[in-house]
This record gives sequence, structure tokens and C-alpha cells, in this order.
Amino acid sequence: MVPDDGDPIEILLAEDNPGDVRLTEKALEHGNIINNLHVVTNGVEAIEFLRQEGEYADEPRPDLVLLDLNMPKKDGREVMADMEEDPSLRRIPVVVLTSSEAEEDVVRSYELTANAYLTKPVDFDGFVDIVTRIEDFWFSVVKMPPK
Repeated sequence: MVPDDGDPIEILLAEDNPGDVRLTEKALEHGNIINNLHVVTNGVEAIEFLRQEGEYADEPRPDLVLLDLNMPKKDGREVMADMEEDPSLRRIPVVVLTSSEAEEDVVRSYELTANAYLTKPVDFDGFVDIVTRIEDFWFSVVKMPPK
């Protein structure tokens, strides 16, 4: 499916685990929405991408951020805190996609204005299912803010 404006959906995946990156790529290939997946492997790169700084100066603003909590250099909590402080970034929806099931991580993520908190499934079919549901919900059901 092509989004209403005809442009692919821009998704930023902030994930340091190469296996989880590959699973997300495969899951999005099974989805119904045309998208461009951009991958960064730590929180510093995530903020640079979001602010279109340095090597990311020509990258598009993402429509959605899929964010792992436990990354090097700057973790997902710090990324969300930076996004909340920046008026140009705070409207971008953030889905925390992490292996942590800790209640304090769930609570803190929502306090930092995460739009959803999902625990990564361990099997491929479960991972495809959850990523497809994220894609369908955010780009078929929800009304997104303008870029």
C-alpha cells in the first residue's frame, strides 16, 4: 500500500543488535506499506539522524522511530528525553521495541512520552507479526502529524 501522499513511509530504527535489524528489515518486507528503513546503531547517531546533522544532513525526517532502550553511547531513554526537549522532534511518534520487560523501563518510557512499548518476540514469526502490526496501526489507522 502506498501512503496517501504517495511517498514511502520513513522509519528510523535505532538498534545495535544486527540480528534484530535483519529481523526488522525482513518483517517490514512482509508488510503492506511501502517504506524506507533507516538504521542507526546507537543513541548518538539516532539524535544526529533526527536532527539531520553531520552525515545525516540529507536524510529525511522519519515518520516513526522504532527505538531500542539499551544501546551504546546514549540509550533509548536519553534519546527520548532529547526528543522531548526539541520542539521539532517531539511530534515524531516513538515505539519502544526492546527486549526489556522490566516494569520500571515501561513506566519510564511512557514518562518520556513513548507512544508504545513493545517487547521483542524471540521467534521470527512473532517478530514479523509485531512489526506488521506496528506498521498497520501507525500508517493505516492513526492520523499522523504533518511533516
